[in-house]
Amino acid sequence: MEYVSSEEMFELVHGRRTDDPEWFNFGESVVGPDDVVTILAPQMSASRKGTIERVLADRTDDLTIVVEGMVDLGNVSAVMRTADGFGVQSVHAIDTAEVYKRSRRTTRGTDKWIDRYRWKDVRSCFDHLRSQRYRIVVADVAVGAVPIGDADLTQRSAVVFGNELAGVSPEARSMADAAVTIPMAGFGDSFNISVAAAITLYEAQRQRTLRFGRSGNLSASDVARIRAVWYLKSVRESRLHIERALDDGYGSTGIE
Repeated sequence: MEYVSSEEMFELVHGRRTDDPEWFNFGESVVGPDDVVTILAPQMSASRKGTIERVLADRTDDLTIVVEGMVDLGNVSAVMRTADGFGVQSVHAIDTAEVYKRSRRTTRGTDKWIDRYRWKDVRSCFDHLRSQRYRIVVADVAVGAVPIGDADLTQRSAVVFGNELAGVSPEARSMADAAVTIPMAGFGDSFNISVAAAITLYEAQRQRTLRFGRSGNLSASDVARIRAVWYLKSVRESRLHIERALDDGYGSTGIE
């Protein structure tokens, strides 16, 4: 098995998030999300614009995934791909390992569309999540964990998955608000991390759809911001198009 340093993990989980204001800074001008979309829309196909609107409608920030201490980059990639597939906008990685197993599995480009956070310890990650009003739920096989079907995943929740061998750390377990488990019918006591994430997010999506009618719930301002960032990512030389429009005198209340 080939191992790599934490730098490759950094590249996987680090990236400019959609809430970075630098997306909308163009020299001395600040261009609003709606103006970005107006300028770039002619450069995009109707199909691409339709896909973006469909995905935004099902996107949520009421659920987020945390992976703690993973050593297999393939598992991290798979969790990111799963999160995107279930409409989860953000993934957090608590990066406590020194080396990682290289893997051929990739995110298939889905990491481009989600917000990725990297943390060096459990406390700083959990403090941030609580500041964002998340209830912290660990996926655990310990006695006392609630079967996932009996847990309320319609609340604003951050679900934590632990190391491939040891599971969540004692620190994460002690700091969590709740623990859930996926009942097993075979000889094993747990699923692979990416499978567990998929089952958990499917159950959360099912519960949220039953209760609210759909799983997606981004605010209008979040939709506008993320749409604009996705347009910037989708159009070749997108910033050049914006700068040319500004040079040509484009102006609206969205530009300062």
